[in-house]
Amino acid sequence: MLCSAKFCLSFSRLTFMSRKLQEVELKLYTPDLSLVRSALEDAGAALKKPRVYERNFRYENADGTLARQGVVLRLRQDRQVTLTYKAGARVEKGISTRFEAETAVADFEMMDAILRRLGYEVALIYEKYRTTYTLGAAEIALDEMPFGSFSEIEADADVIEAVVMRLGLENQPRMAASYTEIFADVKARLGLDFRDLTFDNFAGIEAPRSVFGIS
Repeated sequence: MLCSAKFCLSFSRLTFMSRKLQEVELKLYTPDLSLVRSALEDAGAALKKPRVYERNFRYENADGTLARQGVVLRLRQDRQVTLTYKAGARVEKGISTRFEAETAVADFEMMDAILRRLGYEVALIYEKYRTTYTLGAAEIALDEMPFGSFSEIEADADVIEAVVMRLGLENQPRMAASYTEIFADVKARLGLDFRDLTFDNFAGIEAPRSVFGIS
């Protein structure tokens, strides 16, 4: 090895800090995802990840300070397992910007056990189906949630706005809240008392656009 431990550590830190540890995204209420999919195909978007089922565990500490600070600690299972940390978000014109760091892990159950041993407990389980496209520098996710369908566009803010116009989505409602925050509002407005955002829990339950605060 042609470097000292100190030099290698410094190089490793620089490499880590050079990564873009920031999430910039816009969430739109798009109840008819077939229209968004057609617009993406017409625009020449590439399918990055076919439709996949996701299971997400959202964690909280004993004092409940993560949610109060807007912090997300999440373990996700789709075709792989991913551990994610997100800091509180800053929102402007519906576009959310926040620190985000995530890494793939080998085993969902083992990582869950580690987090629980560290003092975290699962505060929420939520599910969705997601199909992901890329269009230029943007990544677009079509999300089927138990309470409705949404589209997320992730890129720099100016790119997001350009993609919105290119796909004809400028009149779709912008949702500044996270899915878990939307879920809390939906539960309050519909008088629901279950904890988890799952397809089984929402079976037979209609969520009109009014429950999202959309007139």
